[in-house]
Amino acid sequence: MRIWFLGAFLLGLVGCQPLTTMRADDIITAVGYAPISEQRGRTEEEKKIRAMRASKVDAYRELTEQVYGLRISGRADLADQQLGVENTSGAVDGVIRGAEVIRSYPVGDSYVTELKLDLRKMEKMKNHGEVFEVPEKNQRQTLF
Repeated sequence: MRIWFLGAFLLGLVGCQPLTTMRADDIITAVGYAPISEQRGRTEEEKKIRAMRASKVDAYRELTEQVYGLRISGRADLADQQLGVENTSGAVDGVIRGAEVIRSYPVGDSYVTELKLDLRKMEKMKNHGEVFEVPEKNQRQTLF
């Protein structure tokens, strides 16, 4: 009877342990993807370069979500006790400093970029430089 109780107790303790733990070295990683064929460009090389850049931005977005979280907004309209239009949107906003590209490579029709971020390094760099918002309108079109 004691062995059964001890076994149940140990199983209960193990069940309370977190499934994942934060790495001791405070390094997080992110992966970004972008399709090559969906990019604008006159040549295949231009499309690949655009996909490389887009996958890097996607990886930075992923890092930003991990560091700052994701803001979710939802709205549902009700008229005459009937559910109308439902909208859900997500947004992420933050500044990532000190991230490093681990690898960038094509996989089939996609480009993949892997980034790593040392949170201690980012914390040290936090007070360096100013942050400016990117204007939404009047942006010039560039090759990249």
